[in-house]
Amino acid sequence: MMFRKLLLTAAFIASTLFASAQNHKLIVGTYTNKGNSEGIYVYNFDSKTADTKQINVIKNVSNPSFLTLSKNNDFLYSVHEDGSNSAASAFKFNAHTGEASFLNKEATNGENPCFILTDGKNVITANYSGGSISVFGIKANGSLSSIKQHIQHTGKGPDRRQEKAHVHQVLFSPDKKYVISNDLGEDKTYIYDYDATAQQPLKFKTSIKTNAGSGPRHLVFSPNGKYAYLAHEFNGKISAFSYKNGNLTLQQEVETVAKDFKGNIDAADIHISADGKFLYESNRGDANNISVFTVEKDGKLKFVETVSTLGKGPRNFSIDPSGNFLLVAHQYTNDVVIFNRNAKTGKLTDSKKRINVGIPVCLVFTK
Repeated sequence: MMFRKLLLTAAFIASTLFASAQNHKLIVGTYTNKGNSEGIYVYNFDSKTADTKQINVIKNVSNPSFLTLSKNNDFLYSVHEDGSNSAASAFKFNAHTGEASFLNKEATNGENPCFILTDGKNVITANYSGGSISVFGIKANGSLSSIKQHIQHTGKGPDRRQEKAHVHQVLFSPDKKYVISNDLGEDKTYIYDYDATAQQPLKFKTSIKTNAGSGPRHLVFSPNGKYAYLAHEFNGKISAFSYKNGNLTLQQEVETVAKDFKGNIDAADIHISADGKFLYESNRGDANNISVFTVEKDGKLKFVETVSTLGKGPRNFSIDPSGNFLLVAHQYTNDVVIFNRNAKTGKLTDSKKRINVGIPVCLVFTK
């Protein structure tokens, strides 16, 4: 009898762990001032079937276009891309139910933040129109402190969209010793020393100049921390770097559209698979596609395919925790297209599954 109870208990625990590994929360950031979005949308996502079910909408938030979760999924941080009213907000988040409760909001002192990240000690935003970086401390209850550091970039580039600095991303290095910031307006990638406990956590280390008029937008590190890949918005190229101790060394540049392509490219997002074998990059404009590359042993990229994202304005995309699906958020067709992802080849095929949501901009899975 006791043995049977032990077996049943073990089976229950195993099934619970399996269900936990299979089911995740998908959180979608949107624009609320341009269509029918009501805020931040939360879904159940089944990583075996790619089935989704909306379970919550976090309302009364203005343009929560980019989001980040704390390490334990217990706090959610959002930008408010709202001109002179731009801010960052903190929410207490329940990863089991998808419920969220507002904690507080703090002004970024830089207009239109378009990227946000946290290490549990600080929250950092990239302020696009403001051309600046804002750093907030995190209080014991997860709420934001008042702004503790604000770094202003200056300069411009040759493109008409580079009339001034436009900070588009902030990203921790793999060892959390540095923060990397891409400035689309200046054609520069900045590297800051990072001390999480300091009152002024960021200290300028160096910067690298990208090709004039390229518009560096988003960067991603390889899982082993040895390489980094930078997507350039204006020409759609990807720069592959070797990385060590806060230094990026260029080793390759690759195209993501055919040389005879006519029209606007507007690269948007870039991600690498968890096993480090495949890199993906999305283009908006007239391209509306996503390119797939194999990551070679030396970190260089080898082209696999380019496929249509089956929508317009693929702003952000995300690979689900299982690695079996890749989801693309289309800003202009108000949907998230779910692709099947082949883990052996990296190739994408349409799953025929969609999430209809107003002006999706950012996709975040619980960890």
